[in-house]
Amino acid sequence: MEKNNLKLLVRYAVLIALTTIMTMVIHIPTVGTEGYLNLGDMVVFLAALTLGKKGGFIVGGFGSAMADLLLGYTHYAPITFIVKGLEGYIAGSLLETKVGKEKPIIATSIGGIFMAFGYFIPEIFMYGKGAIASIPGNIMQGLLGAITSVVLYTALKRTNAFN
Repeated sequence: MEKNNLKLLVRYAVLIALTTIMTMVIHIPTVGTEGYLNLGDMVVFLAALTLGKKGGFIVGGFGSAMADLLLGYTHYAPITFIVKGLEGYIAGSLLETKVGKEKPIIATSIGGIFMAFGYFIPEIFMYGKGAIASIPGNIMQGLLGAITSVVLYTALKRTNAFN
């Protein structure tokens, strides 16, 4: 395996594992649904910031779904794979635009808001009107992840951690 490919593979693996860990370490059950709030979005957005839309999708999908499986939320794992994967992909795609490059907080925030409504759609079928209760918490979770990832990324860039 070529050195650059190995380096990229290691970055994916570390970020997937970190997403799983940050999702599992603090998970607060939500009212009205069988979901939970967590800090995994921060790492999903960090992956989008460092690896682009493909990295955001892979890290968001696999890392977050793995946490669902390990925490016993198996019914959410397929939904999470799609929603969190798309959250990372959307943020990564928007980060490629002029606005995303100048104001990465906008790109990551849009990804976080997408995530909240991405979960809401299947939850309507699973829980009926009770699914509405998950929207505010998921929006807060997504925005917290958006803000913390941009702050962390900015700090890491200053240390030349990405060179």
